[in-house]
Amino acid sequence: MNMKKHRLILTMLLFACMSMQSLAQSYTLSGYVKEESSGELLIGAGIYIPQLKNGITTNNYGYYAINIPSDTLDVIFSMVGYKKQVFRIALKKDITLNVDLKSGAAIQEIIVTDDRIDKIADDPQMSVIRIPIEQIKQIPMLFGEKDVLKAIQLMPGVQKGSEGNAGLYVRGGGPDQNLIILDDAPVYNAFHLFGFFSLFNGDALKSIDLYKGGFPARFGGRLSSVLEMNMKDGNKQEPKADVGIGLLSSRFTVEAPIIKNKSSFLISGRRTYIDALLKPFVSKESSFYGSGYYFYDLNAKFNHRFSKKDRLFVSSYFGRDVFDFANSKRSFSTSVPWGNATGSIRWNHVFGPRLFSNTTIVVNDYRFQFNATQERFNISLRSGIRDVGIKSDFDFYPNAKHRIKTGVLVTHHRFLPNVFSGSQDSVQFKPNGQNEKYALEKAIYFQDDWQATEKLQFNLGIRWSQFTQLGPFTKYTTDVNGNRIDSIRYQKNRRVISYQGFEPRLSARYLFSDQFSFKSSISRNIQYIHLVSNAGSTLPTDLWVPSTYLVKPQISWLATMGLFRNFSDNQFETSIELYYKDMQQQIEYREGYTPSLSDPETEFVFGRGWSYGAEFFINKVRGLTSGWLG
Repeated sequence: MNMKKHRLILTMLLFACMSMQSLAQSYTLSGYVKEESSGELLIGAGIYIPQLKNGITTNNYGYYAINIPSDTLDVIFSMVGYKKQVFRIALKKDITLNVDLKSGAAIQEIIVTDDRIDKIADDPQMSVIRIPIEQIKQIPMLFGEKDVLKAIQLMPGVQKGSEGNAGLYVRGGGPDQNLIILDDAPVYNAFHLFGFFSLFNGDALKSIDLYKGGFPARFGGRLSSVLEMNMKDGNKQEPKADVGIGLLSSRFTVEAPIIKNKSSFLISGRRTYIDALLKPFVSKESSFYGSGYYFYDLNAKFNHRFSKKDRLFVSSYFGRDVFDFANSKRSFSTSVPWGNATGSIRWNHVFGPRLFSNTTIVVNDYRFQFNATQERFNISLRSGIRDVGIKSDFDFYPNAKHRIKTGVLVTHHRFLPNVFSGSQDSVQFKPNGQNEKYALEKAIYFQDDWQATEKLQFNLGIRWSQFTQLGPFTKYTTDVNGNRIDSIRYQKNRRVISYQGFEPRLSARYLFSDQFSFKSSISRNIQYIHLVSNAGSTLPTDLWVPSTYLVKPQISWLATMGLFRNFSDNQFETSIELYYKDMQQQIEYREGYTPSLSDPETEFVFGRGWSYGAEFFINKVRGLTSGWLG
């Protein structure tokens, strides 16, 4: 580790120590917030203290900690759709308080809508959209399929590629510039049916957050947005099952306790029956007999509480699309399977009331394959990406004005950008050299949510990342005609080239009143992994490629500002946001490119881009009717 890295870590530690100046005058109230009926840990539940005009929200594991003076105070626990609870607490020592909230979705009068912690105007995070799962299920969708990404496409600043397509284009960015996370595991291709449906089953999801700008420092590797989704943990109180039948697919969800109040599981699956519906209409004598399409996916999760301080979560997703086409008259057939598999193991540990940690091991694998046969001629195209990574995140609550998050991550990537092969009788066509590429990605981050005054709040963050292309790899030197004249061979795990950089983040919010605020943010983002496309839609034939000695990382600066106002006793939430984004090293295929036996990165072209705009949003959150206009 060089001196720059040492200085960065030392600066983080000194800042954390400075933030602890008021520890001696306060005690810590901490614990978990859960749903009473299922034991599900609640993400983003609000904890608010009226006397101090200060509050906090639970993290992704339902944990909270807040430092308050030695005094008798009211503490309000609330979340939209749940009955609030108020506790009067006399703090003379650190206290652990676990709270169960009752669902109040069916009783409008007791849904929390007037607590300041729940208001969009008061939320310090800018350009973030949080959509309740139940609201997504109520949105009319194509063929009756409730689609998460289609709902997000209805938000301002988010566009789709073409009619019926589920590709996300956020504030002028491309589909690869969105970091899509499912239980801490990145998802590289998030769509079924060539982009018409997303692979996320709403029955298995607990929360959805879309960040369009001002990303917290814990996120990195993409330029345009972060879509963070968390799966349900599984009902810890009683068994529960749901079954749904649609025009194109059917789904099921089963969740139940293993040890009541300690461990549970969830299994959720979905499969289309397009192939079964079409089969009766295609006779065995038809030249197209044997053609068909279907997709399926399966979500599974297990969790167990070993003690008050230790919890384990194991999550997985597996999905496949299979498209087959046959034309017996021309002796032609093709098969196109592709899909994702992800898995994560997460361990939560509470070192003390002020320090919470989560360590995650992640494995994911995306594969695409195209096979075609005509008489004695066969061709095959394969691509994919596989990751194995580990990361540790820490939540530190030094005092009532600071909430610090810091962490490190290391990920090993294996890329198969393009393997094109074929055969005709005894003649074999093989790739001109090995196209597999390997890389190691590392990052360390630090962020602080700082309540400077009652009206002014900052989110300060810094992220350092590094991406190293590793061997085995052969670098070729070519002449002006593209003929190879020399080469350098890099052995396994030997460094080929490295890219690194700092990604500062700054967000600010100023409250003019409890219902009116101004927010702004600026951030620098670096993207080391790219989806290269030669078409206007997000098809699985597009290739994920790493940054190499020929392909440089994408870099962007994103600045935003906006006004946020609530009306009619917080019944209406409105906002106006302006943004400007500068993007460097944008990548795509050269014009007229077709797949070949050569390494595809020699066919890339690079450029620069800008995007800017204004977004208007009106959201009616309660009453006889609800909905939004963007």
